[in-house]
Amino acid sequence: MTRRFRTAALLILLAAPALLAGQTPAPPPPPQQSPTFKVRVDYVEVDALVTDRQGQFVRDLSKEDFQILEDGKPQTIANFSIVDIPIERADRPLYAAAPIEPDVRSNERPFDGRVYVMVIDDLHTLFGRTNRVKVAARQFIQNNLGANDLMAVVHTAGPTDANQEFTSNKRLLLAAVDRVMGQKVQSATLSKTQEYYNTRDQRQAGDPLNDPDEAERGFKARSTLASLRNVSDWFASVRGRRKAILFVSEGIDYDINDVFGNNSASTIIDDTRDLIASATKANVAIYGIDPRGLTGLGDESITVQNFPDDTSLGVGTSSLYNEVRLSQDSLRTISDETGGFAVVNRNQFNTAFDRIVQDNSSYYVLAYYPPTDKPGKFHKIDVRVTRPGVTVRARRGYALPKVKAASTAAKPSTVSAEVRDALDSPIPVSGLTMHVFAAPFKGTAPNASVLLGVEMRGRDLKPAANDKLELSYMAIDAQGKVRGGNTDAITMNLKPETKARVEQTGIRLLNRVDLPPGRYQLRFAAHDTNGGNIGSVLYDLDVPDYSKGALSMSGVVLSSMSASGMPTARPDEQLRDVLPGAPIALRTFPRSDIVALFAEVYDADGDKPHKVDIVSTITSDTGQVVFKTDEERDSADLAGKRGGYGYMAKIPMKDLPPGAYVLKVEAKSRLGAGATAAREIRFAVGDAAAAPGQ
Repeated sequence: MTRRFRTAALLILLAAPALLAGQTPAPPPPPQQSPTFKVRVDYVEVDALVTDRQGQFVRDLSKEDFQILEDGKPQTIANFSIVDIPIERADRPLYAAAPIEPDVRSNERPFDGRVYVMVIDDLHTLFGRTNRVKVAARQFIQNNLGANDLMAVVHTAGPTDANQEFTSNKRLLLAAVDRVMGQKVQSATLSKTQEYYNTRDQRQAGDPLNDPDEAERGFKARSTLASLRNVSDWFASVRGRRKAILFVSEGIDYDINDVFGNNSASTIIDDTRDLIASATKANVAIYGIDPRGLTGLGDESITVQNFPDDTSLGVGTSSLYNEVRLSQDSLRTISDETGGFAVVNRNQFNTAFDRIVQDNSSYYVLAYYPPTDKPGKFHKIDVRVTRPGVTVRARRGYALPKVKAASTAAKPSTVSAEVRDALDSPIPVSGLTMHVFAAPFKGTAPNASVLLGVEMRGRDLKPAANDKLELSYMAIDAQGKVRGGNTDAITMNLKPETKARVEQTGIRLLNRVDLPPGRYQLRFAAHDTNGGNIGSVLYDLDVPDYSKGALSMSGVVLSSMSASGMPTARPDEQLRDVLPGAPIALRTFPRSDIVALFAEVYDADGDKPHKVDIVSTITSDTGQVVFKTDEERDSADLAGKRGGYGYMAKIPMKDLPPGAYVLKVEAKSRLGAGATAAREIRFAVGDAAAAPGQ
């Protein structure tokens, strides 16, 4: 790719405050229920949460029940809709304790979930309370994140690979949470107490007692506020839905009331205002979550044996309490002003987390075109409902963004604007339905060779002479860098019989990308220039390090008779001779089908004579093994084969009743402790399956 997209640059942008501190580098089309504007894009969206006296969402209001005032003047509501998002639980086999991560991703179903960014404030977490942050953050992800939701995790400090791009994969989100490491400066009261005893012999009566950590404290406050502002600014590209930042922090621990004694007080006040302006303009609600729970002074005061005996210095238990109050007030201010609420002084987060989910599940979206005004001015918004006995919560205002001059240094790009915008979107774009898969294989060290497959639905395509089908993909690593990608433009000058097949079944494109071991988000976007349909899919991929471990396995690819009718624009040469058909994304098969699978098993102990058993099993949803086939391999067979056994098996569907199943391919070495490697794929069998691409 010739440029980095905004999504890839987000984590680098957020890492900027940490880099300054010397740390290690740390608009999609709106959904169906959201307002659509075709003439102007400078409209203002307002999310309105309307509840009755019992706190329940009121669902039966109409556009006529609402009034919007900007700076006290009534505005015309141009578009109005109600959003009521279901809370979905991840599907899993009945016998399994946890869901099996899908190996195929699709945008067939329009995205209808909630969108969160969890900002974990390492800079304002005491090191000894790091685990409390993990507990609170993990609780929300495990108990409150729906299967239809997307979340990103951003740290205010630390390496950039601790962050996580948008995903619904709880394993990846929890791993990002576990990278938190508290770096908070000790309490100003404790710093002043230490300074007092260090300088007591040199002090004169009336000498002020300064905070030796004031500069670092101020810098970290500004860094955290900058991170929140960057997320809010970036979030502005997501329109037509409520967006939430879960700000897990002990709060800004800087006394902004003492503008004369604290050099950064005025700057931090301005930075807070800028953050609130960015969040309100982007229609982002911030929820401050204090992981300390019911706050006492045990963690801070336990290190102090005696406070200064000079009470005129104002250093003691009361100043400790005042610091806690100020930090919690910062959470309240940021949350209240952006339409969220602060979760403070609570040991149990269940009720508060449920309320956050409710806030982002059911609400009204009101939109209006604002009066023309100068950029930067704050405008007050007042949302009212004519029905008595209800309560309305909405953001309190916004500021028009300052107009930036267009850059003349932009590099030319071979990617069309439509595809580029789809790649930028953190939300999958529906329109051109895509099913995608990725399977890593051992490549030229240190890289893996990753097979990428994209299938596009036939009825979404309108192939015509000289019509172009544009497909672009990129791989973003854990540091937010684009590590690989390509753009294909296929001219659809097809023979009549091929055109009919494409319209009926769709079209398949295969490609390869070389990637080093690591965690990636793959982004796919496609555009049919004739029909105008656009689609995008996000795919989380872990690329193994095949140089480590005694036994490892490639991804598992499938082919089938029922999917053989879909034209493949570019076959994969490396698999042509080992599979009876092209690799497919289909995962629902008719009982008349025969499915073939292929995988490679890599054996690092090939120089030691031994056997390896490779077993394929199919397990029903209730845990019953309904199919099994096994092979024995000898290490002597590895000569000249990159240290891997090629494994292929055919599975007839005729003996499987309709239902959900799990295919597992497992290899086990008979050498020593018996190293193992395995892959699992969920699939379904029906009496009849829809044709591929339908």
